[in-house]
Amino acid sequence: MVSSPHEAMHRIFQHDTRLFSRVSKALGFDLPTPDSITILPTDLTESSPVERRVDTLLRLDSAAHGAFLLAIEAQGKKDPAKPASWAYYTAYLWTKYRLPTALMVVVQDRSTAEWAERPVASGPPQLPTLVLKPLVAGPHNMPVITDPAEARDDLALAALAAITHADDRDIGAILKALSTALRGVPEDIADPIIEFTAQGLAKRPAKHIWRKLVAVDLSFYKSYISEEIRDEGRAEGAVRRAAEDVLDILEVRGIDIPEAVRERITGCGDPEILRHWHRRAVTAPTAEDVFTDE
Repeated sequence: MVSSPHEAMHRIFQHDTRLFSRVSKALGFDLPTPDSITILPTDLTESSPVERRVDTLLRLDSAAHGAFLLAIEAQGKKDPAKPASWAYYTAYLWTKYRLPTALMVVVQDRSTAEWAERPVASGPPQLPTLVLKPLVAGPHNMPVITDPAEARDDLALAALAAITHADDRDIGAILKALSTALRGVPEDIADPIIEFTAQGLAKRPAKHIWRKLVAVDLSFYKSYISEEIRDEGRAEGAVRRAAEDVLDILEVRGIDIPEAVRERITGCGDPEILRHWHRRAVTAPTAEDVFTDE
């Protein structure tokens, strides 16, 4: 199943097709700004029954420098099979469109970034033939934007930077800068940024920070997206409190709570199950007995 961060990390380039030009500058690659950019179909399936699909595909045209294709892939973790797929994508696109083809991979952790940046050759060491070396955007090279004025200058770049720094210790300041920058921005511009950021943070602790900021700093937005993010935050808060209630009862009764039991209770996202465990916690002789007769 495709995850929310995966979608956010590449769809934001479809939302703002000129974002890549600014990202490339931030990463130290001063590529010329294209005159026009076209979103191309991402389906790379051939006549044989093998489906291959790149995440996002853009055509960048410049009168001064010609055209090239940019394939954008979002990668959540190391995958030994991916380099071969990426090599296929770039070779196929080069063949199909007869245009130079570049690949950018967007990641959220340094380990995956280091893996994705390594050159991979299709042939043996003495005959490398086709060498793949994508441009990688991640927490190791994306800017840390904690200044609301800087975030306001480029909201899409600030959102992507926040997504790639989702696990950064400064994520609270990063998200605060973004939420502050969004104040007063028209809803049709703010809504996609709010949604991409929420998607990109997924189930990380930073998502709770973002929801609180949307609820407080951006409370004047009444759009469907903003309200949905607030509702999700309220629902998750209710589930978290329900889990804490189960643990509180056991602790008040002096029942020892093994770490595995604690993790199972706090990791449960079903309010009905938590209500059942809450009732069991009142009389259960051990913490494990809370799960009896689920």
